[in-house]
Amino acid sequence: MSGREGGKKKPLKAPKKEGKDLDEDDLAFKQKQKEQQKALDAAKQQAAKKGPLVGGGIKKSGKK
Repeated sequence: MSGREGGKKKPLKAPKKEGKDLDEDDLAFKQKQKEQQKALDAAKQQAAKKGPLVGGGIKKSGKK
């Protein structure tokens, strides 16, 4: 008698889905995401060119 016979058996893994069928809506959505990512990267580069903000923020006094 083997000690591992009892209990549930592991289910078989489902085969991977290959070659998903993409319709026009999916393709349009992916294209839109790429354009948004490019715009975001361009905005990050534009923001990186500018220096740190000077004179902004809350200044705390040393008194308590």
